[in-house]
Amino acid sequence: MLFQIYGENAGYQLIGWLMVFVGLILVNEFARRSKFGGITCFLVIPAALTVYFVAIYVGAARGAEWALNNPTYVYMNGWFHYFKLYAATAGCIGFMMLKYKWGVGKTEWFKVFPFLIVAANILIAVVSDFESGIKGAMSPDGWWLSSEGVWLYGGWWNWLNGIAGIINIFCMTGWWGIYVSKDKKDMLWPDMIWLYIIAYDIWNFQYTYLNLPTHAWYCGLALLLAPTVANALWNKGGWIQNRANTLALWCMFAQVFPLFQDRSIFTTIPVLYADGFMDAAIRPTLVNPTAQGVISILSIGINALALAIIIKRAKEQKKNPYKNEIFTDTKDFQLAMARAE
Repeated sequence: MLFQIYGENAGYQLIGWLMVFVGLILVNEFARRSKFGGITCFLVIPAALTVYFVAIYVGAARGAEWALNNPTYVYMNGWFHYFKLYAATAGCIGFMMLKYKWGVGKTEWFKVFPFLIVAANILIAVVSDFESGIKGAMSPDGWWLSSEGVWLYGGWWNWLNGIAGIINIFCMTGWWGIYVSKDKKDMLWPDMIWLYIIAYDIWNFQYTYLNLPTHAWYCGLALLLAPTVANALWNKGGWIQNRANTLALWCMFAQVFPLFQDRSIFTTIPVLYADGFMDAAIRPTLVNPTAQGVISILSIGINALALAIIIKRAKEQKKNPYKNEIFTDTKDFQLAMARAE
């Protein structure tokens, strides 16, 4: 058991997870199927939210009660959340430029953009993991309180998962192998097959479990599974687009409505909090970090294995795995290419 799902709220926790999972799949379909959907989700809404965020912080600086007590200001004020939101949104816009051949999206050199933006997003998380590892080491008992009022338990697992994230960057192959689907709904990266997706999902889930523990039930499991299921069942080759879309949209929702995860009947915390609750005002006295350690070992193990397979295939094919596609003989790649222009 990774999460505390029992008692009178267990049903709500499961329903909440299902709502997030299905909701993300549906909103991703709206965003990917037309220019209108994409522009609405990744240009219009982010622009409106930016005005909202600036207004909150200006109001808070002036001491306005409505701003100081705003849930976004109270619960989502860390650098990571804003960085992630805008980095993911930038990825979505770049992917639309490639998909619809807007501006530099027509050029060959811009095809490397998906790799660069994904690598940047991974590095953001790696820095956050290392930050937690350092602060945990500086704490007498491993616990430290984030700026958002969440008790985090830093340790060797953060360092291990951070290294796994760095390895994951080098598991992205065929950087210039970017295509557009025949129906113009998707940007495709065929060489990003199931091997990479599994390695990424395990690493990223562990990142959320370690650093966003009160949100991991949703931004870990539901958010990661939504694009993975779409790629497996009906959108082969479009995983990275699905991932960026759902991530950006989830970040927007979570930034505006943080109480859904933090203070509601849907709130779900991991077994790490062995006291049975997480309260910023009460320093934890009991801890169960077993899952943290086990998943970090799994994370670095699967990423190291994926990289080893890539190196082996690259040597056998006498190819540079980053300039060239090396999974062309796999079913995943061939199904994705069948959708390409």
